[in-house]
Amino acid sequence: MTNITNRSKSKKILLNAFDMNSVGHINHGLWTHPRDQSNRFNELSYWTELAETLEKGLFDGLFIADITGVYDVYQHNIDLTLKESIQLPSHDPSTLVSAMAAVTQHLGFGITVNLSYESPYQFARRFASLDHLTQGRIGWNIVTGYLDSAERLIGHKGLKDHDLRYEQAEEFLELCYKFWEGSWENDAIQKDKINRIFTDPNKVHEIQHQGKFYQSQGVFQVSPSKQRTPVLYQAGASAKGLSFATQHAEAMFIGADSPEKLKTQVDKIRTQTQQQGRNPDEIKLFVGITVVTAETDELAQEKLTEYIHYASPEAGLAHFSSSVGIDLSQFAANEAIPYKPTNSIASVNKKFKEQQTTINDLKAQHILGGRYPLIVGSGATVAEKLIQFLDETGVDGFNLTRTVAPESHQDFIRLVIPELQQRGRYKTAYEDGSLRHKLFQQGDYLSETHPVQQFRCKSTSKNKDSVQHHLNTQQKHTA
Repeated sequence: MTNITNRSKSKKILLNAFDMNSVGHINHGLWTHPRDQSNRFNELSYWTELAETLEKGLFDGLFIADITGVYDVYQHNIDLTLKESIQLPSHDPSTLVSAMAAVTQHLGFGITVNLSYESPYQFARRFASLDHLTQGRIGWNIVTGYLDSAERLIGHKGLKDHDLRYEQAEEFLELCYKFWEGSWENDAIQKDKINRIFTDPNKVHEIQHQGKFYQSQGVFQVSPSKQRTPVLYQAGASAKGLSFATQHAEAMFIGADSPEKLKTQVDKIRTQTQQQGRNPDEIKLFVGITVVTAETDELAQEKLTEYIHYASPEAGLAHFSSSVGIDLSQFAANEAIPYKPTNSIASVNKKFKEQQTTINDLKAQHILGGRYPLIVGSGATVAEKLIQFLDETGVDGFNLTRTVAPESHQDFIRLVIPELQQRGRYKTAYEDGSLRHKLFQQGDYLSETHPVQQFRCKSTSKNKDSVQHHLNTQQKHTA
């Protein structure tokens, strides 16, 4: 396989803004900063302004996280979650897409949807509709859920076993492939006003699915959209999650606590993707980062100090408690947190098994209320660090979290983007085409080596006799 470090030396950085339809997302407590406007998250103008800002910065996409449920593990209640607005309240992210698409031409939208609480048909219909309305700019971040509070809200008895959730995800995705790829042929839509044929009946096929988790029979209601299947994002890091992601995903959201560990993870993903019969470059790898930047390194450090004054490390702990399924409030500041198997995010919880971690360690990692790698400095300093990070690890790009909204994204666009462009590592204009084509330069559809291929309906040659038969039948009925 091609050496990852050499392969990454000249590639341009891909960039998503990472956000959530809520006040607090990753960097908790900063909603209290006087300049922060995240309390406007329930106003449409907040999101359309953000979309316009990101498109001016040539961002590849806006990646919107979501959860079903609430963070109630810390102290066994939601008091701190409510006080600090730790992703509560939070609203449906898919409702934002059409408005943001209307004020942009190129920005992609990666929307998180938990399949555990969705009907495959209704979900597939909604996302196919969004792909139509955005002209092929929609992506789906596939998650299976990890919160017991979500199970109670939905009315289930308890969280499914981790591996069983992925087994369900496999079938959910298979059925969605059938809807998106297997029901309508590309040229089914005729729009023939003279012969009164909007759709050729011979080119629309009924789906038949009888599985362990889902059953479906009938014709998908949505005609083929620009991408057919939305761009597929995934963040699985457990053994089962990696197997699922390297089989299906086109972009993965990964993380590690050091560049060396991240490079090991990147190499593992590339190798496993190749073993799945896919090109290892068919998956774009993104790592979450937080950036604080200003005109000089000194001013950036001053800004960081200002931000720290408003951030809430304890809110970060409350968020993290639900991620690992352990109430971290029970441990003393310098007490090593013991490993305990849970049904939550397996890859995150496993870190307690691999290394000794205390509450003080976690609070030090949460100085801005979040645990993503923190890069501080002038635009030139940040650009150099991002390039070095990408070249050393082999990732393809970054998911940039917000700190103080909207100034953190505005600062990044004003100060960092030009420095990346001057170094030839960031685009100076968008390419035309769908989100998938922008990411891979390989057209609008999933590649021929992707497992979706087995579910695609085979196009039939345009059969004039079948159309004429339909017309004759129609004439008989009207005679």
